[in-house]
Amino acid sequence: MNGKKIVALIALIIFIDQALKFYIKLNYFMGEEHAMIGTWAKLHFVENEGMAWGLKLGGDFGKIALTLFRLAAVIWGVFLIKGFIEKKYHPGFLFCAALIFAGALGNLIDSIFYGLIFEASVPYTTMVAHLFPAEGGYAPLFHGKVVDMFYFPIIQNAHFPSWFPIWGGEEFEFFRPVFNFADAAISTGVITLFVFQGKFFSEPEQANIAEPTDPIN
Repeated sequence: MNGKKIVALIALIIFIDQALKFYIKLNYFMGEEHAMIGTWAKLHFVENEGMAWGLKLGGDFGKIALTLFRLAAVIWGVFLIKGFIEKKYHPGFLFCAALIFAGALGNLIDSIFYGLIFEASVPYTTMVAHLFPAEGGYAPLFHGKVVDMFYFPIIQNAHFPSWFPIWGGEEFEFFRPVFNFADAAISTGVITLFVFQGKFFSEPEQANIAEPTDPIN
């Protein structure tokens, strides 16, 4: 897998991720939800200020620290992937690295720029945000919120049995987190690396080549 193919893959993932986020941000109000398949696959608009899968790193300081960490990781990732290509790593490994890099870059774009270019999506209203509002965006540079939309509550309205430790009797739902296409790319890359690491990092087989012998004179 050469550099051009990796760049094309990353560009495709970024395009799909950002197109979905722009569509949701500009057409859905905060909390709006529509079914895709039955009751277990939905589009559900939320925003988060933290990490992938809706996880958070508290406060304004946590937000800027996380964004700067993402930026540093993406810059480092450029040189890392370049090295992988030059060293001719397994194509499957390069594919996974591209997925992870593209996912990180997709969420970084939200964190850096979305506060500048979008109007705020206000909870508990049916107002839809606008792009480049006249009064300015909802947050300064590096303080944007990540747009999430995929929600798969496959198991709903269930409860842990009463004997279950800590959560006994409490409501249970699988799968609860709301995520985006960038999150999915990261998770796919990491899981694939874990499952196929033996193949991606196996030692190349060495051919048994006999030493040439001097011809008999």
